[in-house]
Amino acid sequence: MASIKQVQITFDCAHPERVARFWCEVLGYVVPPPPEGFATWDDFNSSQPPGERDAWFACSDPSGVGPRLYFQRVPEGKVVKNRLHLDVRVGTGLVGEERLAALEAECARLIPLGAVRVRLLPADDDNESCLAMQDVEGNEFCLD
Repeated sequence: MASIKQVQITFDCAHPERVARFWCEVLGYVVPPPPEGFATWDDFNSSQPPGERDAWFACSDPSGVGPRLYFQRVPEGKVVKNRLHLDVRVGTGLVGEERLAALEAECARLIPLGAVRVRLLPADDDNESCLAMQDVEGNEFCLD
């Protein structure tokens, strides 16, 4: 049996490019160049049949280490809590007030990008604090 070397994380959303560009800012990811034969993504989109324009967008880790993120347009809106979410690791190795300060600083950076702070999940006997957040379309993620 072959081992899996890479994964792609796919988001269902209403506005793929908007959500992709949000996650580029959050993670330091980049938008790949447009497909061969097109100078820009707008040129590529214009060449598609009307029903396929703006149907998807992607971004990737410029170092090649992190997974590719793929965003696909779906007709239905988000109605329930995600069954999967991303943890954005900004407080790794930090505890107590130092960890909270790192989480709050990242939260303050993301809110002007369209993120929404949901709630602080305070430290307990097993876990350090984290911040529950939502992206520009309401998908849950945590600052951890």
